[in-house]
Amino acid sequence: MIHWIKFNLVGVLGFGLQAGALFVLTHIAHPLGYLAATATAVELAVLNNFIWHQRWTWSDRPSATLGETLRRLAKFNMTTGLVSITGNLLLMDLLVGHFGLPIAGANLASVAACSMVSFILADRIAFDVDNASVM
Repeated sequence: MIHWIKFNLVGVLGFGLQAGALFVLTHIAHPLGYLAATATAVELAVLNNFIWHQRWTWSDRPSATLGETLRRLAKFNMTTGLVSITGNLLLMDLLVGHFGLPIAGANLASVAACSMVSFILADRIAFDVDNASVM
């Protein structure tokens, strides 16, 4: 249960980063389209969240080496990151592109929809001690 609570607290921080990056990428300087901006903002949040999860959420499952940390990052990106980016892109396309919802609201709904799956993948694959050497 403590991992779930910490995961969601980190998720709130990551969502703030993602929402801020999405705003900057769609409104400032040379704005990107909302889907390219979403992919970039999500990956930025995924990397940020990995660092926090490694150091805090799953601090009871430390990496023994730099190599293990890099393997975890790869597993985290291929599981949670992939769900986050794919889910966010599909949902943003649906909610913004087809239903015309505002980008900020659609982003919030997309992140919430991907959260549970992301937690399970992080807990069972990326930060699972039994799978530390897998990959």
